[in-house]
Amino acid sequence: MQSQVEVKHGDQEVKHAQFSEFVSFTVAGQAFCLKITQIREIRRWSPVTILPHAPSDVLGVMNLRGAVIPIYDLSARFGLHQTEASERNVVIVVAVGGKPVGLLAESVSEIISINPDDIQDTPPVDSRYTMEYIQGIISHDETMVRIINLDAVISVPEQVMM
Repeated sequence: MQSQVEVKHGDQEVKHAQFSEFVSFTVAGQAFCLKITQIREIRRWSPVTILPHAPSDVLGVMNLRGAVIPIYDLSARFGLHQTEASERNVVIVVAVGGKPVGLLAESVSEIISINPDDIQDTPPVDSRYTMEYIQGIISHDETMVRIINLDAVISVPEQVMM
């Protein structure tokens, strides 16, 4: 979501600046975010139904108002440790390819409004997944917040296989 903000310099000059809004959250003790428009809802963790032979980053499925949705452990998906799910965790519900998906995170932090010009490119590293999964980096309150490329992290063919 982008919003315009009027900025006054003195009594006369008024400028319009475009800001993008992101929801930041914690995964494996690290800061990540998604565009606010990508998030359908945020809900408390509740136990999932485990699927046999599912990949280790797929925790299972959850009933969301009559729709059965897969729940991914973002920490495991990013190659970090698996999250020990508890009632302190949250599930961020997003849509990928028009279908709802749940993402397990430790907690949701805040909404960040930032000028898109302040988003830095992901530095080149020797990892295809890093370059695909992270769209950019925001420096916010002395923290580096990574912007997740949702379509790369959770691809549509994976959902079909479930």
